[in-house]
Amino acid sequence: MKPRFSKKLSNLLRRHWSLITLSLLILLIFLLHVNANIDIRLFRNMEYWAYDARLNLLMPQTVDRRIVIVNIDEKSLAAEGRWPWERDRIKVLIDNLFEHYKVKVAGFDIVFAERDRSVLLVRLQELAQTQNNTALAGAVDDVRPLLDRDRLLAESLQKYPVILGYYFNHDTDKTISSGALPAPTFLPAMFEGKNVRFQKASSYGGNLEVLQKAARGGGHFDNPVTDEDGVFRRVPMLQEYNGFLYESLSLAIARTYLGAQVRAIFATGLGVGKRYHGLEWLGVGDRRIPVDGEMATLVPYRGRQGSFPYVSAADIIQKTVSKPAALEGAIVLIGTTAPGLLDLRTTPVQKLYPGVEIHANLVSGILDQSFKQMPAYTQGAELLTVLLIGLVLSLVMPALSPIAATLTTLLSLSLVVGLNLAAWAFADLVLPLATSVLLILSLFVLKMSYGFLVEERGKRQLGRLFGQYIPPELVDEMSEDPKNYSLEGERREMTVLFSDVRGFTSISEGLDPKELSELMNEFLTPMTRVIHSHRGTIDKYMGDAIMAFWGAPIADPEHARLALDAALEMAQTLAAMQDEFAARGWPPIKIGVGLNSGVMNVGNMGSQFRMAYTVLGDEVNLGSRLEGLTKKYGVTVICSESTKRSVPEYAYRELDRVRVKGKDRPVKIFEPIGPTDQLDPATTDELRMLENALHYYRSQKWDQAELQFIHLRDRASECELYSLYLDRIGHFRQHSPGETWDGVFTHETK
Repeated sequence: MKPRFSKKLSNLLRRHWSLITLSLLILLIFLLHVNANIDIRLFRNMEYWAYDARLNLLMPQTVDRRIVIVNIDEKSLAAEGRWPWERDRIKVLIDNLFEHYKVKVAGFDIVFAERDRSVLLVRLQELAQTQNNTALAGAVDDVRPLLDRDRLLAESLQKYPVILGYYFNHDTDKTISSGALPAPTFLPAMFEGKNVRFQKASSYGGNLEVLQKAARGGGHFDNPVTDEDGVFRRVPMLQEYNGFLYESLSLAIARTYLGAQVRAIFATGLGVGKRYHGLEWLGVGDRRIPVDGEMATLVPYRGRQGSFPYVSAADIIQKTVSKPAALEGAIVLIGTTAPGLLDLRTTPVQKLYPGVEIHANLVSGILDQSFKQMPAYTQGAELLTVLLIGLVLSLVMPALSPIAATLTTLLSLSLVVGLNLAAWAFADLVLPLATSVLLILSLFVLKMSYGFLVEERGKRQLGRLFGQYIPPELVDEMSEDPKNYSLEGERREMTVLFSDVRGFTSISEGLDPKELSELMNEFLTPMTRVIHSHRGTIDKYMGDAIMAFWGAPIADPEHARLALDAALEMAQTLAAMQDEFAARGWPPIKIGVGLNSGVMNVGNMGSQFRMAYTVLGDEVNLGSRLEGLTKKYGVTVICSESTKRSVPEYAYRELDRVRVKGKDRPVKIFEPIGPTDQLDPATTDELRMLENALHYYRSQKWDQAELQFIHLRDRASECELYSLYLDRIGHFRQHSPGETWDGVFTHETK
């Protein structure tokens, strides 16, 4: 039996040695990444995506009514004035929470860093000094305690279990601290001789000393372990400053609510030796909080914003809460969702998520023990999984048929994903997933594409395939590596351009057939030359219209920028041609150009009688619709938001949010202006004013929007866009779009 197996293995290696070698090289790259010998950013980003996908798929999406968020919202700001509020209002807020609504614990996701100076007290002191009146000075000293609102707030804080928030700075250039810190959670001696790492702060921004001393405690609310994509997935439970360790806001609130102390829990048992003394948990009473090597824990998000009851701070101050029973015995976090106060974070569950609700999720996780954990041994599990999968598939896949290889790949993916989800759901373990999945897919793609990739294609054949679509210089470039190009259908990230002559019917009726043919030749030739000079592929001519695309057959990461440059140069070239057209007695020509970037289907398509190398898909259709909108907005070029995003070095005039005919998904549309570094100050100011005008327009603040658009129209009377919005505002005043209006204008025609 053994000699027969050995012979089969030998035959397999001999027949497929090149494919097996390539597979093992791919496996080696993955192993080096897992073992941290190399860092592949794509793999890390995919791991982030995999974590976010599992979180969104399996999070409970329930409301925790034990924790209430007192929201300093737009309603509160309108009722009580702009932030920061005077201390007497904060005192009323605290007193009402505990005395009237009977909450159990309150925590502030806010720092009180500056003194509240009583205007009346300052005036009295100035008057006493100016008049040198000792009697008045004595009276001022007598009333000073009554007017010292910081002291009055501190007296209120002393009566209740209130936790104040503060922040640490981690920039080594920021070494100046302000305010006061609470008592540390742990002293340095607690971790002597232990292999434990903490985030070390260089300074802090704390509360006034009189307030911090009066409060029951304090916790930091900054997050130095935000992932590199800016997403809040983890939050440090402990941070170090000057050798002392301080607890987070959520930990301080939970500790106070439970009436327990925080303790360190070190790993013990199998695999824990003299070199590893990792702190794997923090204990609060009978609860455990898993922490990683940076003393951070994964935020156990319950769901999107609204996973906790919200109460307006204005209702607390005015004692007008509609359901006061919801506050009795609750944990209260005071924070803000008002956009102007800038406490919105990017999270896996929502792009703009209130920072105060992140703390609420952590407190809820401590109470429910709903944390996911990613202990140090998960890296070893990932290494073993990748090695096992890679070796098996590298040896088995080359000998399989395409169908068998596909089935094997699907089975492997199902097994890996299924076990991973089971570990997440039933063991609260976050095991790495993306690397294993990417390895399986990479080996499958290598197997399926290998035969095609090793085929040689001649320059003549390549020229016959693509010569009619692209300029000769690109054909030469493709000929250097011809095996990478074919007419086979595929999906790619590309940019499509549609150009059309406005009023072509009227132009054609005014010319005889010969003149019309000459006119179109004189027009299309330089337009095509511009597209080719920017590496574009001509898809087709449709009478007076041109369709072109970038990103195929040669993949080009700069496809959006090249298409945008081509569109702007087409407009400039056409303007330069007008004098020649007029000299020949031809009417002036105006064009509209639409651009869109996205994933499109590209390849040789058609019928048995005729084939064409073209692009298809929703993104292509959107490009065509954008070209049709140029006349409505009075511009030459319109591009989509995806194209704008791909060319950030350009400045754009935002035109609208629209829903085009045949599409349910609204899109933003823009007019490209030119490189940002070449803008004159007047244009920059105009774009800033337009941004404000659109904000008021979409907020249905018609008066402010109208005033802004009138100023814009006066500054740029040639721009039809501003008159268009003024007409819309007049219409909406008579026919309100309703409170649920999303600011999108629906175009019913192409």
